[in-house]
Amino acid sequence: MLVSFYHILQNQPVLTLFLILGMGYLIGNFRIGSFSLGPVAGVLFAGLFFGHYGFTMSPGAQSVGFALFIFSVGYQAGPRFFDVLMTDGLKYFLLALFVALTGFTIATFATILLKLEPGTSAGLLAGGLTSSPTLAAAQEAIRAGSVAPPEGWSANDVIGNITTGYAITYIFGLIGLITIIKILPGILGIDLVKEAKIIEGKENSQESGPLASHVTARTYRVTNMEFTKIPLAELRDKYWDGFAVVKIKRDDKIISSRQDDFLQMNDEVLILGNIEFFSSALVKIGEEITSEKNTPNISDTAQIIVSNSKIIGKTLGELHIARTFGVLLLGVKRMRIDIPRSNDIKLRKGDILSVTGPENHIDLLGRELGFVERDVAETDMVTFAFGIAAGVVLGLFSIKIAGISVGLGSAGGLLTSGLIIGFLRSVRPTFGRLPDAARWIFMEFGLLLFMTGVGLRAGSDIIETFLQAGPKLILAGMVVTIIPVLLGYIFGRKILKIPPVLLFGAITGSMTSGASLSVVTKAADSPVPALGYTGAYAFANVLLTVAGSIILLF
Repeated sequence: MLVSFYHILQNQPVLTLFLILGMGYLIGNFRIGSFSLGPVAGVLFAGLFFGHYGFTMSPGAQSVGFALFIFSVGYQAGPRFFDVLMTDGLKYFLLALFVALTGFTIATFATILLKLEPGTSAGLLAGGLTSSPTLAAAQEAIRAGSVAPPEGWSANDVIGNITTGYAITYIFGLIGLITIIKILPGILGIDLVKEAKIIEGKENSQESGPLASHVTARTYRVTNMEFTKIPLAELRDKYWDGFAVVKIKRDDKIISSRQDDFLQMNDEVLILGNIEFFSSALVKIGEEITSEKNTPNISDTAQIIVSNSKIIGKTLGELHIARTFGVLLLGVKRMRIDIPRSNDIKLRKGDILSVTGPENHIDLLGRELGFVERDVAETDMVTFAFGIAAGVVLGLFSIKIAGISVGLGSAGGLLTSGLIIGFLRSVRPTFGRLPDAARWIFMEFGLLLFMTGVGLRAGSDIIETFLQAGPKLILAGMVVTIIPVLLGYIFGRKILKIPPVLLFGAITGSMTSGASLSVVTKAADSPVPALGYTGAYAFANVLLTVAGSIILLF
């Protein structure tokens, strides 16, 4: 029975591939307390198991996954990458560069001191820093011939060393990084919750992420005399959450209220907001009116992409979205990461605002901030396909420096192409459309397809490699993981003066670890660390991709 199933899998590569992906997700979702490996580690484990029993994967399929992943990484980083260079991004760039250089230096010297085989340094760097782009770039540099294997070594041998080095060090890289990020604030005596509240500028942390399911519209008739004795400006300061849309109807007409105006008995207050807003003392204003004709209209929900240069750098509080446009802000995303819905947050190019309200009001807000996307389902496949093709061609070009061919390679070419198209998309909204859901599946599927190939390739000789160099690799991997975090924190605090709660987020971004970010946000009881994460993440993806190719030259 098992023999027959084995032969079926050997003859059905599509079945085997998706079996590995499904098993990988199951493994990655398994939790011990609050810890889970995640899909990348899960697929790696599943691939190692199948690879140990002789299963292989077509290099072409793995290359397709590589191309989808690296191009999507560049596309996602494009708007933020160039914008952040011109704003407060210098600090995050320097932090990401410092972490990358520290890991690069340690991995290089560890390979020399421990006399590890060629290619192992790239796997060590990728695994220690939990950086999939580093691994992908290193493998493709050898496979494409942009970096020649040392004399006496074949390309397959070096690729094998890269994959097994990564497989052996990645698990501690992931677990170790999460552990360090979890315990370091306590060791240093840092109260992340308090630090997050300082950044937010208030005692109550703001929610992040779309709140559409918690939005409601209600109308109240003023029957409490006490509310007619307080100026509207004072009422706003006392009860308004800064985001709810509040309108006043008097004699069946919406009135334009001034700060020194007062409510009158029997005025109708129309409110569109998060449901928690209504649990405040506001309900004491009077009786709730349930008639549909008195309820504020929620006719549309959409996403607004920030691209207007006049808006970039302004805070949400300065825009007065609710009062000026009559639109409720549900949440803000930056590089697919939810960030605080706070009036103090400064907008950046490429930020995505989820809003709800009347359709024409959303259109007005869209014209002010950038452009509106409603239920966008189609991807601009022409730009997407030619963008990947252009990236591959760009990677073919090289120049001779001191007798050595220097070029971007496939990884650098695809990343550059993605960055450019992603940036142009933020400038011209009709160009290169790639909806968030489509970008997620391209990036996720591409990465896991590539990771399946890594696991299958490493699984064939991982036990042999582990017996020969496993303890040395694990020790080196621990150093590559721990030292950049510790030195990065010192550099970030002492030199760059980044606040601790942002710095911990930025360190996880510098190591491209979304799993570690979730640990920081949970410890801070706030999404504020995501601001630091997104600041460093865009640079780290680029720097660590380039590092994957360069480290093979040492």
